[in-house]
Amino acid sequence: MRRVRHRRHYSLEQAQAELPWVTERLAAVRDARERLADTDARTALAEGSPGNGGGAAGRLVGEAFLELRSSVEELGEREIVLRDLDRGLVDFPAIRDGREVYLCWVEGEEDIGFWHELDAGYAGRQEL
Repeated sequence: MRRVRHRRHYSLEQAQAELPWVTERLAAVRDARERLADTDARTALAEGSPGNGGGAAGRLVGEAFLELRSSVEELGEREIVLRDLDRGLVDFPAIRDGREVYLCWVEGEEDIGFWHELDAGYAGRQEL
């Protein structure tokens, strides 16, 4: 086998089993991103930060940042690659025919039905 990029590789069954957890992480990251982008919270934070660190708004933004970072780190720890948050596009490293590839899934697809070469991306998806 050639040199690999990832320490962990998923079988199709293992990747399928991760989908509910991945869906939860995607929702958590999206929620945190929305809270970070909330105009009212950011305005209150900017207005309050010189005197008190932003108060409640600062706490909300800080919590959202920590949740976003934590969820992304959890995906990384499992070596699940988040490609596009808005689409819910993720890749699972796998070994196929003796070489490293990605099992590719987009949120809304019932199962993982595609794979692609490491550098091919979504456009290079092929049916399993």
